[in-house]
Amino acid sequence: MYNNNDVIGYLQTNRILALKLDHAASAVGEQVKDDVSITGKGATRLLYYTSCFTREYNDVCQQQKREDLRFRNAVIRILNNGDVIYEMLRIYFEEILKYKTREQLDQIKKALMAVNVHVAASTLTGAGYALAVATSVRIGLNLNVQLSVLTGRAAGTVAGIVATYGLVQNAADSARRLHLRYPAYYFALYIQQMEMMYFLIEPLFDRAGALDAQWSSDSALANIIARMIR
Repeated sequence: MYNNNDVIGYLQTNRILALKLDHAASAVGEQVKDDVSITGKGATRLLYYTSCFTREYNDVCQQQKREDLRFRNAVIRILNNGDVIYEMLRIYFEEILKYKTREQLDQIKKALMAVNVHVAASTLTGAGYALAVATSVRIGLNLNVQLSVLTGRAAGTVAGIVATYGLVQNAADSARRLHLRYPAYYFALYIQQMEMMYFLIEPLFDRAGALDAQWSSDSALANIIARMIR
């Protein structure tokens, strides 16, 4: 999983903040069309932009522009407000724990202790336990994962811009999957302009079955938390 400094360094190195994505698209669109060797999600996203003025693709184009803007806003949030991964984890645990009673939280805590997972919470409330669990998960994440899909590609080149769009497309796909599978969590992230960064933690959530927590028993939720921490 990603260290926040790695995320910031990657975004700065590849000048994602500096890209005005809709303008970049119009500048390189014809080159992308002509270069049959450039394929993948980034090229597809750019090609949709070249069709912005056709009626059949206008809705897709407008949706992509909204996604690009929200991706850029999420990047700015990372630069201004620190650890976006921790924030997404905190929001997730607040969402799944907010209706838990003190007795239920105590049962979850005991179930975790039974599998040698200890979460130090100063208060046994939904909000207090959410902070403690989010901290425990964040500390335990593997930080040695490559973020960049642009390795070896110069920012600003056609290949680099296409790859950047590929990253945005992956982020958009990830956000859409979250919207379908856990709408409440999606909207909680959306309000904070972080849903386009969900792709950073989606692998962890998939491995742990974290999105199933909305329907899980307390014991099953404890197992999900244990898988996320370990």
